[in-house]
Amino acid sequence: MTYPLRPLALLLCASLAAAASAAQPDPAKTRAYIDQAWTTLTRSMDNCKSLADPKIKARPVIYVPAQFAVPAALTQTARRCNVDVRPLPQVIDQLGAIDATRLPVQGLLYLPHPYVVPGGFFNEMYGWDSYFIVLGLVADHRTELARDMTDNALFEVQYYGGVLNANRSYYLSRSQPPFLTGMMQAVLGDPASFHSAAEKRAWLEQSYPLAVRNHAIWTRPEHQAGNTGLARYYDLGSGPVLEAQDSSFYNDVITWLIAHPADNPGYLLKGAQHPNAAEAAQLQNTSCDVHASNVCAGNWVGGYRLTADYYHGDRAMRESGFDTNFHFGPFGGSTHHYAAVDLNSLLYRYELDLSDFAKQLGKPDEAEHWAQAAAARKAAMDKYLWRPELGMYRDYDFVAGKPSGTPYLTAFYPLWAGAASPQQAEAVRKTLPTFELKGGLAMDNRPSGAQWNAPFGWAPTNWLAISGLEAYGFHQDALRLAGKFDATIDRGFADDGTIREKYNMALGNADVKVSSGYTTNVIGFGWSNGVYLKLQELLHGAKPTAAADTQSGTAH
Repeated sequence: MTYPLRPLALLLCASLAAAASAAQPDPAKTRAYIDQAWTTLTRSMDNCKSLADPKIKARPVIYVPAQFAVPAALTQTARRCNVDVRPLPQVIDQLGAIDATRLPVQGLLYLPHPYVVPGGFFNEMYGWDSYFIVLGLVADHRTELARDMTDNALFEVQYYGGVLNANRSYYLSRSQPPFLTGMMQAVLGDPASFHSAAEKRAWLEQSYPLAVRNHAIWTRPEHQAGNTGLARYYDLGSGPVLEAQDSSFYNDVITWLIAHPADNPGYLLKGAQHPNAAEAAQLQNTSCDVHASNVCAGNWVGGYRLTADYYHGDRAMRESGFDTNFHFGPFGGSTHHYAAVDLNSLLYRYELDLSDFAKQLGKPDEAEHWAQAAAARKAAMDKYLWRPELGMYRDYDFVAGKPSGTPYLTAFYPLWAGAASPQQAEAVRKTLPTFELKGGLAMDNRPSGAQWNAPFGWAPTNWLAISGLEAYGFHQDALRLAGKFDATIDRGFADDGTIREKYNMALGNADVKVSSGYTTNVIGFGWSNGVYLKLQELLHGAKPTAAADTQSGTAH
C-alpha cells in the first residue's frame, strides 16, 4: 500500500533529487569552469591581488632586476596597492648568484607580462606548472596568454638566472623540472602565435640563446649526479627553505623519524634545544644556522635536529616538484642523491628541442652538438636508469651506487621524451598494472600518506604517461587512461564545483587526505585545467602524431 507524502517529505525528496542531479558528472560544466578559471587565475603586475603572498605575512614587496628601469606603470601600481618596489642588490649572471637570506625582506619578482597561477595560495607563476598551463591555453586558443607566459619564463632566465621554482625572491636558489623548450615548442607550433614568419623567426632568434642558458643550470657541477653523466635536482641554498614560516613541517619530520628509527636514512643529529655558542657554530656545518634562521632554531624535537644533508635533500625535493614524497627517502630527504628518470628524460627532450631550434636558425654545428648531447644522455640513461629485468626505468642512487628499489610513475617519462626504444616502451607499457587504478595513474603502489605517493595521482604525470603511450602507438591504453583521469576530474567537479591540485586514484575523485607534508588540496587548478583539455583533445579530436609533438607533448 502507498501513502500520500507529507509536505516535509515532499521537500526532502525534492532536495535529494536535486542533490543527485547536481552530483552527476557533466563534462560541459567542467569545461565551462575551466573557461572561467583562466580569467580567475590570471595575474599581472598592475593588479593588487597579484602582489600578495599568502605564504608570508608581510607587506608586499616587488623586486625588479638590478639593471632594469622601473616601469612608470609599476610605480603607479605600487602607490595604488601600497607595495614597495626595490631593485635587487646585484645583476644576476646565474642561478643562485643572490643569497636570498641576505635580502631585507622577501618579495615578488617582477615579470613583464600577465601569467596564470596554479590557484589557492600559489599566487605566482610556477616553473613546471606553466608548461601544462601553456598546453591548455594553446588548446583553448588563448594564444596571447600562452606566449606571455613563455616570454615571462624567458625573462626569468635573462634577469634571474633561470626558470625559477616561481617568481618569488626566496626561489632564487632553485629551478624546477625543465620544460622551457616545451613551452617554446607549444607557442611555435600554434599558427596564431605570430603575425608573420619573420616575427616567428625573430622571436626564436632571441629565445634560443636564453633556452641554452637555462640548460646550463643542469650541467653545473652542483647538478651533476656523480660521474654518471646524468643530472640531479639540487637547490643552491642551504638550511630550511625561506618560505617556511615556522618549524612545524620540519618538526613533523623529526617526530616521524624518531618514531620510525628503522626507516631513518641518517637525517637526525643529536643536539640541544638551545645550543651554546660553540654548538651553534658547529651546527652551521652539520645542520643549519640557528642564529640566522628562527625556523632553524625551532627545528628540534626530543633531543634531535636535522642534518645539513637532509636540508639539501628537502630543497632538492622542492626543485623536483615532488613535494612531498617518500620515494626519494622519507619526506624526499635524499632527492639530491639520485639521478632521476624524470629530470634526465626532460633534459633529453630539451636537448633535442635545442637541436631543432638550431637547425631552424641555420646553425648546423650547434644542432649537431645538441643532438650528440641528447645521444650521450640516452646512453647514460640506458646504463644507469634502465632495468631490463624489471622492464622499467628506475631512479639511480649514485651515492649508494644502486637503483631505487621501488617503482615510480616517472618510469613513463622516457616515452614522452622519445628516449625509449620500441622494446623498452613495450616493456614499460606492461608495468601499467603497477600504477593504474579506478581514477587513472597513481604515483606508485606504496602509500605513505605523502601527496606524491599512492593512491594519489596528478595531472602532469598522468598527461606525460598517457602522451608517451600514445606516441609509441599504444592508442587504446592512452584512450582508456585519458577517459579515466578526465572522468575523475568530472566527478570531483560534480561533488563540489571545483577543480583541484591532486586526485585520489583509488576512489576516482578529489577526496585526498594527506598526513605527511602538505595537507591542502588546492582549488584552481592550473595544470589540472590544462591537462583536462589536452586529454579531451585525445579523446575527441584528431589522433596526435609524432610530427605534431610541438603542441601535444609526444615523442620526437
